[in-house]
Amino acid sequence: MMIMKVKVTLLLLLASSGLSFAQLKDFDINGYVKYLFSSSKYPFALERYNDHLIHARLNTGWYPTENFKAIMQMRLRGYYGQTVENTPDFLDEIKGKYDFLNLDAELWKGKSTVGLAEIDRLYLDWNYKKLQLTLGRQRIAWGTSWVWNPIDIFNPLSVLDFDYEERPAVDAMMAQYYTGPVSKVELALKPAKSSNDVIAAGLLSVNFWDYDFNFIGGKKGGKWFTGAGWAGDISGAGFRGEVLLSQGRKLSLPSGMGYFGSDGAVYSFVLSGDYTFPNSFYIHTELLHNSTGVSSLTALYQQASQSLGMLTAARWSLYQEFAYDFHPLVRGSVFGLFNPDDRSRVVVPSVSYSAAENLDLMLLVMFFEGSTTTEFGSYGSTAFFRLKYSF
Repeated sequence: MMIMKVKVTLLLLLASSGLSFAQLKDFDINGYVKYLFSSSKYPFALERYNDHLIHARLNTGWYPTENFKAIMQMRLRGYYGQTVENTPDFLDEIKGKYDFLNLDAELWKGKSTVGLAEIDRLYLDWNYKKLQLTLGRQRIAWGTSWVWNPIDIFNPLSVLDFDYEERPAVDAMMAQYYTGPVSKVELALKPAKSSNDVIAAGLLSVNFWDYDFNFIGGKKGGKWFTGAGWAGDISGAGFRGEVLLSQGRKLSLPSGMGYFGSDGAVYSFVLSGDYTFPNSFYIHTELLHNSTGVSSLTALYQQASQSLGMLTAARWSLYQEFAYDFHPLVRGSVFGLFNPDDRSRVVVPSVSYSAAENLDLMLLVMFFEGSTTTEFGSYGSTAFFRLKYSF
């Protein structure tokens, strides 16, 4: 109880100190407030799970000089519904995972409702001529593709996590040296309590033939890795890709299932392409391959694949998206994730409407299909309605 009070006090002090700087001309503040309603039907549940989320975000930045800035961003979430009531340790599930400093505070907790405040960006940034140094809780994004990012070593993302646009951050130190207008060298270190979570890596970014190329290398959990990514276009169509080669690791699975992974070198790659037609019709295709992925019983290996840092336990994954602007203020889209081996899939149609300059509405539905042991077979279906106001 005392720890919770200290955390709440610390968060309030940080927030109030940031707001006090708002009177200065070198201070910037913005954010949003969202309401998200979801209704889910799971294969194992007898009734639908209806849930409500109030999600507020506050972004602050202090710019005392041209070469220095201090950034603090926090989010407050209040959940109410059957998912909270029926999920053990729900609060622990939604918290950010950090090694040394958990800047979060439980605001309230009941049978079917919880409240959480969390600082997910807190860093200092200094630059001098071609050198830039960043220290603290930050996002390090090295991927070039838009759905799967094998070379995004620090912050892998999920396209299904649509309500967290900012993406998770890490507590790290990063140095960037710009060798030219479109080229640079980056060095990043993420310390951790466990050696299995330490990441030390470097990136070289260059531009040739109007293509951006990223080359990475380093160690994660004591295992070496190297990789590359590119982004450019072919006749106006976007063309991106990534490949990651790393030292493998094998995990022992429970219940006599054997092992997952490999002691030798393993690889994964992504190919991605997209094109927007003159009438605003948009098409996007992406393909992922994992050398150690499985072709059956995918659901049983998902937890192990996450422990190994894989984006999915599947050997092959396919993404397909179509979108169209029905009106300058109305956009409709549908995308799907498909596992060619176990034939499971998720189809996600959505429509968004810009009701006012700072007010957006969205309706989105996720339809998961497949048997219970496949990649997507045990999730059922969920409908979302979101109202978002930005300031």
